[in-house]
Amino acid sequence: MTSMVRWDPFSEMDRLFNRLTQRSLYSGPRLALSDDGGSKLEWSPAADISETDKEYVVRAELPAVKKEDVHVTVDGGMLTIEGERKQQKEDKNERFHRVETVYGMFARSFSLPENADTANIKCEIKDGVLTVHVPKKEIEKHKPVEIKIQ
Repeated sequence: MTSMVRWDPFSEMDRLFNRLTQRSLYSGPRLALSDDGGSKLEWSPAADISETDKEYVVRAELPAVKKEDVHVTVDGGMLTIEGERKQQKEDKNERFHRVETVYGMFARSFSLPENADTANIKCEIKDGVLTVHVPKKEIEKHKPVEIKIQ
């Protein structure tokens, strides 16, 4: 049995705009369509990328995210940081006047350069900041090989 989903051309334009601007311009919450046709807030952590002579360093802001709720993977030259910021249980005596924190799943992916040593990546999380150390490795310089014409 197939269910019909109402087409909303403006949400399609929003999706396209979000995809084109990616997260590089804005890392705050965004309204996105969920699989059931409703809407949900998506968020992605802000990240800084720096480089030294020996390594690349990625720092992602993950306040209120537990270490066990973060997963860092590398596959096909892509470094991916994903996880979930879980909402704390409500206190029946507490009344919220304003809630600006976005909860839920997040994911960020970064292309790694050719000289990234993916076998020796190390991570740590401290004070709400995940730091990923990507060591550099020497790359063989390719020399052209002359092929004789017969």
